[in-house]
Amino acid sequence: MTILSGQHILVGITGGIAAYKTVELVRRLRNQQAQVQVVMTQAAESFITPLTLQAVSGRPVRSSLLDPKAESGMGHIEMA
Repeated sequence: MTILSGQHILVGITGGIAAYKTVELVRRLRNQQAQVQVVMTQAAESFITPLTLQAVSGRPVRSSLLDPKAESGMGHIEMA
């Protein structure tokens, strides 16, 4: 058991060259048994794909907090 076991962590990624580093960050958090949700901007998708982050996080990547198809449009509340 680690200090991060069972903790819920939200990782936000924006468009910047360092976005590629989040794959390793998410992998390390998951290795410490943290639950990781990734949200990324459209600009971030120019540097890393949502599929890559979904593979390492084990959860679908969100690209909009106000997605009308998700949780009746209240994704921003679910992630809080």
